[in-house]
Amino acid sequence: MLVSERVRRLGPGAATREAYGSALLALGAVNPEVVVLDADLSKSTMTGVFGKQYPGRFFNVGVCEQNMIGVAAGLASCGKIPFVSSFAAFVPGRCFDQLRIVVAQPKANVKVVASHAGLTTGADGKSAQALEDVALMRALLGFVVIVPADEVFTEWAVRAAAAHRGPVYMRVGRAKSPKIYGDGDSFELGRACEVVDGRDLTIIANGIMVAAAVEAAEQLSAEGIQARVLDMHTVAPIDREAIERAARETGTIVVAEEHFLAGGTGEAVARVVAETFPVPIEFVAVREYGISGEPNELLAHYHLTAADVADGARRAVRRKR
Repeated sequence: MLVSERVRRLGPGAATREAYGSALLALGAVNPEVVVLDADLSKSTMTGVFGKQYPGRFFNVGVCEQNMIGVAAGLASCGKIPFVSSFAAFVPGRCFDQLRIVVAQPKANVKVVASHAGLTTGADGKSAQALEDVALMRALLGFVVIVPADEVFTEWAVRAAAAHRGPVYMRVGRAKSPKIYGDGDSFELGRACEVVDGRDLTIIANGIMVAAAVEAAEQLSAEGIQARVLDMHTVAPIDREAIERAARETGTIVVAEEHFLAGGTGEAVARVVAETFPVPIEFVAVREYGISGEPNELLAHYHLTAADVADGARRAVRRKR
């Protein structure tokens, strides 16, 4: 069975923000140290389900994102496991200094889960479309940075974040994501998932772009080009071994991300390639601020579709040859 057929069989899937809310609720039942903070957006970030079930462990700080980070760091210093949520435009957008000073530098055990990231925030427009959040968070030493592809991985990642000792940033989305993984799949932070095997090039993607990469691989297969697809769900620490192996074995790489070209997954991958086994790399990413529109319209307008990923793959293969 083609992987893309498997994705269709698994179904359209839920939004990763919805999976986050469900996972928080389940985690709260088994770990009494988990507390949740929100900045007056709990209905949208999906933390409200936790607050309803565990009101004594839920703190709505109001529209005070900077203060929320300080409160979370304080709770972490008392042995709690705080999950902090807002829109990605606000966290890290409004509180980078607090994340740097009271979370990253002391390695506080704070988990930041930001929703409504990327272009697929949609009609809210450029002010709400966080397209630089991964760049900001991977610049903070010690943060684990995660970009889940679907609901299954998101639910696992919430549990993994709680178990990890130290700061974590996870980006979740507003739009529904195709289901990539089955309930029996296993994952490890910092280890990329090979979703499709291939020998001619490697497509590295994360978030909603994993499904686009899988579809692109099917298009390329019809042309006799066998593309490997890696889900680089953990951007920091990044899987250097998988990237170097892909460069050596397939000879060229395409990186696809719903993020600005500057500072994102593509630059993280390019650094590893430059340091280990240099090969041609193409980038499918956002290169300007967004506009208001429906998610699929925006992905097409900014060249983040499966067809665009396939075009990048063809350019990469030509450069390799």
